[in-house]
Amino acid sequence: MHRERPEKRLRKGHFSRFSCAVTIFVLIYIVSAIGAIVYGGAVHFGDAIADKEVLFALRLSSTTAFISTSLCLFLAVPVAYALTYVDFRGKKFIEIMLELTLSLPYILIGIALLILFSSPVGRLLESMGVKVVFTSVGIVFAQLTVNLPFAIRLARTGFASLDQRWQFIAYALGASEMRYFFRIVLPNARRSLTTAFITVFSRAMGEFGATLMLVGITRLKTETLPGAIYLAVSTGNTNMAMSIAIIMLLVSALSLFISNLIGKEKKEGE
Repeated sequence: MHRERPEKRLRKGHFSRFSCAVTIFVLIYIVSAIGAIVYGGAVHFGDAIADKEVLFALRLSSTTAFISTSLCLFLAVPVAYALTYVDFRGKKFIEIMLELTLSLPYILIGIALLILFSSPVGRLLESMGVKVVFTSVGIVFAQLTVNLPFAIRLARTGFASLDQRWQFIAYALGASEMRYFFRIVLPNARRSLTTAFITVFSRAMGEFGATLMLVGITRLKTETLPGAIYLAVSTGNTNMAMSIAIIMLLVSALSLFISNLIGKEKKEGE
């Protein structure tokens, strides 16, 4: 005799209906906001992608985002490994500081970076040929600082999802820690790390607050896509601003699609 699943027998009360109503309202609100951008910018989208300034901003955003995201993952992976698998003094303090950085306004991070790179540290780097403030190099530093704690969190989530018994089995079989990391941890966490790379890249493309404080917005020099939107709005060219916003929406949508695709493949492989 077929028995109905327990979840189907649950009664949906007033709060369930209220929750669904709020969900629909939120959906309408978000779709309306995105739809307004698409509707307003679609007509001028062709002009935007052919504009020299917009293409410069797109290239600069893509280049700096790729570099900063690569650095993020390069630094995040060993940090995430240490916080996941290694017990050491000060670990809790590091975790608190990383969470604090995640909650800080990006403009505040930009001010902190501006103070840091305007100090003797910045002058030392400049004497070595690395000028940070008001240059494209500063964009990479701004994106890196904003996204590194987030990248560490994503990498930790990927490592924590692995079966912890593998570590004991590997060590019992005589594998070194480095061999365990490269032969077991990285291959099994590759989908999570790939998703982390895509997500961080998308966030870097849209970073604005810290970049504004550290490098400013100079046309055809430190003008990223968010900076181009800001300049377009400042000059009253809202049509161009919305057209550039569509480019960023497409980048975010593509990133989300690829991330979901990787996540789906991961579930099917389990």
